[in-house]
Amino acid sequence: MGDVKRIRNFCIIAHVDHGKTTLSDRLLENTNTVVQREMKEQLLDSMDLERERGITIKCHPVSMIYRDAEGEEYLFNLIDTPGHVDFSYEVSRSLAACEGAILLVDAAQGVEAQTLANAQLADNQGLVLIPVLNKIDLPGADLERVQRQLEEILAIPADDALLASAKSGEGVDDILASVVERVPPPKGSDYVNTRALVFDSEFDSYKGVICYVRLFSGRLEAGADALLMSDGRRTQIKEVGRFSPEMVPVPALEEGEVGYVVTGIRDVAEVKIGDTITLASSPASEMLPGYKEARSMVFSGLYPLDTSDYAKLKKSVAKLRLNDAAFTFQPETSAALGFGFRCGFLGLLHMEIIQERLRREYDLDIIATYPSVVYRVTTTQGKVLLIDNPLEMPEVTEIESIEEPMIKARLHAPNDSIGDLLALVTEKRGFCDHTETIDETRVLLLCDLPLNEILVDFNDRLKSITHGYGSMDYELADYQESRLVRMEILVNGDPVDAFSTIVHTEKAESRGRALCKKLRDILPRQLFKIALQAAVGGTIVARETIGAVRKDVTAKCYGGDITRKKKLLEKQKAGKKRMKQIGNVQIPQEAFVQILKNTE
Repeated sequence: MGDVKRIRNFCIIAHVDHGKTTLSDRLLENTNTVVQREMKEQLLDSMDLERERGITIKCHPVSMIYRDAEGEEYLFNLIDTPGHVDFSYEVSRSLAACEGAILLVDAAQGVEAQTLANAQLADNQGLVLIPVLNKIDLPGADLERVQRQLEEILAIPADDALLASAKSGEGVDDILASVVERVPPPKGSDYVNTRALVFDSEFDSYKGVICYVRLFSGRLEAGADALLMSDGRRTQIKEVGRFSPEMVPVPALEEGEVGYVVTGIRDVAEVKIGDTITLASSPASEMLPGYKEARSMVFSGLYPLDTSDYAKLKKSVAKLRLNDAAFTFQPETSAALGFGFRCGFLGLLHMEIIQERLRREYDLDIIATYPSVVYRVTTTQGKVLLIDNPLEMPEVTEIESIEEPMIKARLHAPNDSIGDLLALVTEKRGFCDHTETIDETRVLLLCDLPLNEILVDFNDRLKSITHGYGSMDYELADYQESRLVRMEILVNGDPVDAFSTIVHTEKAESRGRALCKKLRDILPRQLFKIALQAAVGGTIVARETIGAVRKDVTAKCYGGDITRKKKLLEKQKAGKKRMKQIGNVQIPQEAFVQILKNTE
């Protein structure tokens, strides 16, 4: 496609489960990109996990040829983006490669937290928005209310919104026609040198790293020497092509097009997302404005259940890292769990998906420690340490202050659950900045919360309080000083490193008591009493005792003087005391699994 004016680059953005992938299926059908016999639901979702859960995890580009009513041909480059808050960095980089975005809104659910966040992201990047009300065939669709929300919350005129049903295919032709009308073609660049933005990458064991690129100026062809501008790395381009939706090689990629470049580089970490590719023979002088690099927000230790699987786990996390640049890992050891890895994730869903993929795709039984965030610790010597593992926390006497990461959360919820929501936010050490009324049934709460507090069960509780109608979106704010301490669990006086956590001083006692109670029910009884204690520094804040297994030593006494029985019981008591002094409690692996599966 030589004519830039015939190219349209756009993406689909929406809240989770508002029908992005279904709409992209219909677009592929209507443009005859995929023949009917090869069509299946969620065609662009390649992972089993994506298809099963109905979520998009990675963005999926595809090129389509569209003929309008006059028979004119256009090249459409569509990028289907994820909707979950964990993957908002995927969305931001997809937007950098587009000129327009279809903003999908569920006609029954209305504008949700992620709809607002993604619309603002697109607006900040200067994209043209095409609002589409999807699922209009549902009995619960309320078009008037949703159109009013579009105007009031997103400041988009209701008349601009197109009505469609991605499931039945109604209104899809109108969407395709409006892409031609409303989305501008790629701007002709005055820039002479070749510049292509890398917005994603994947690893192929035969071809090496495959970069997904959008060409802003010049052209790229196979055989040319390319230069990665962030670190000056040179590589030869082995192949270029388009997605339709499989990779189809083409002789060259022209200005304004979206496609892929096979580099032959063997390590995905060497190709940074947001990097600029230029030609080594005539390099560009400045990079394209990319976006921020993905930062790990949540950390957790992953260990194999069977210690002999460590080598297999090592190989598996390295392979996963090849296709997911946002996932980081480094080796660590634990006295209780053996060898494993400290892994960094974008958020809880990302963590869940990585663990699920390790279990399924690599057939591994793994155990994950309690998720933690990055704390900023200032020592008495004035050093600033970044700590994501409770075991690395310095002694209490060496700490000047501890700061924890905060988030700004937007909670969309029905009016009648506002009281319970405020109570939940307060319980999680947060506070509500202000509330806005969206319409007569929904409100928007703007809250500040510690990231650590929303890790485990915040989303589940939000859903149960709002009967499934609540939604949340958040972004990282600043660090804030807080009274945090490291809490250890002692079993028979010995600390167990796998159960160490960093908690707020107010919550140490309740968390410690809950952990000790759970351990008391799970750990097997021994021949002597076992003390389970939660300790903060040198102070014990909670305690439970596991009773001893007793042998009836008086069974052989039938009658006779009571002193005989007393003598035997005293002897047993002394033996148990001696046993306790030298006794060693081995915690079985199942206990770790049970505790760490439901720590909260």
